[in-house]
Amino acid sequence: MTDSTTPTSAPHHEIPTFGNPDEPAEGSINLKGDTRSSRMTGPRNPVIESQFPSQMNAPATDISTQPFFWSSFNISPRRQQLGGWARELTQADFAISDEIAGVNMYLAPGGMRELHWHQTAEWAIMTRGKCRITTLDRKGRASVEDVEAGDIWYFPAGLPHSLQGLGPDGAEFVIAFDDGAQSESNTLPVTDWFAHTPTDILAKNFGVPVDIFKDIPLHNLWIFQANEPGDLEADRKAARVAEGSEAVIFRLSRSEPIISNSGGSIRFADSSNFPIAKTVATALVTIEPGGMREMHWHPNADEWQYYLRGSARMTVFNTGPKATTTDFRAGDVGVVRRNLGHYVENTGDDVLEFVEVFRSDRYEEVSLANWLSHLPPELVAQHLNIDPRALAQFPQSTQGVVPLKQR
Repeated sequence: MTDSTTPTSAPHHEIPTFGNPDEPAEGSINLKGDTRSSRMTGPRNPVIESQFPSQMNAPATDISTQPFFWSSFNISPRRQQLGGWARELTQADFAISDEIAGVNMYLAPGGMRELHWHQTAEWAIMTRGKCRITTLDRKGRASVEDVEAGDIWYFPAGLPHSLQGLGPDGAEFVIAFDDGAQSESNTLPVTDWFAHTPTDILAKNFGVPVDIFKDIPLHNLWIFQANEPGDLEADRKAARVAEGSEAVIFRLSRSEPIISNSGGSIRFADSSNFPIAKTVATALVTIEPGGMREMHWHPNADEWQYYLRGSARMTVFNTGPKATTTDFRAGDVGVVRRNLGHYVENTGDDVLEFVEVFRSDRYEEVSLANWLSHLPPELVAQHLNIDPRALAQFPQSTQGVVPLKQR
């Protein structure tokens, strides 16, 4: 346990003689043994401080400040009803996240997110349990599918759908909308439309007597407890599911990794292997203890991260120069603006697992190591003042995740 009167130490391998190259100097490494400048004598919250060692005592290479790129579902209010709950992070809560809004939702066995649709596309990854999803494609063809942990779904904007938890544990998942302003409380539910339509119009539309609608809900259901669905094939038959509808699910965790080595793995889904996903691409990343997501950036979209497991620290390099390091744990969300350099390091004893989500039809990244390996060595040597013989030991291609044997 960290003493609440002492700044938390940085977690890893600072080099004593390597301070920030900018003036004035920043970081405790520049205090030269005089600790008076690091005293913190005002009101403090040691519980929160303990979660952010890299901000309490930043690496000496950090410089200046930039917009917060950390948030967490752990600090978001839960909206609870019989049948489940949800909590969200929109741009209103997390200013930097203007491309993606996120929702963490749980549905009890039988718990249902009522029939609805959005003005934005919906991407989601299952994190626990099982869920039955229904939707209709642009040609009016139905889909009824069961998804479980590691699977993703994608509903294009405007297409109707429902979600229902299955036994024995229900379903927990994280949704990403392709607009940072989209709220889970700002959808188009069937119950609202019925309640705000004259009953004679409903009767005329469906060809039934007006009395049929005398007991319809006068308020939307949002999440409600329903009977747990039965056999999947029976539901498919009842919904008249036919061959040929566009696939709305992708078994991401069971797909072949594009990167796999001793340091971890990367799996991806975008419109190239999941054709319906025209506005959201994703990568599922695992990093072994001691491992690291290599230094890189993404040229085509901001990166929205959701941390599923483990602990990490990430430094984001921005223009200015600016460089900021912060820490992440399960349930946290990070955002890295397009083109900003970053790495993600596993700082714990457990496997680190997180998803990277992009508002784009394709997954793209630029590896720093790969770029340098495709330049004349003498050019790089003169830039970095590193012996060309040492440069020859650098990786010669994209690594994605740094192999442990190289660290």
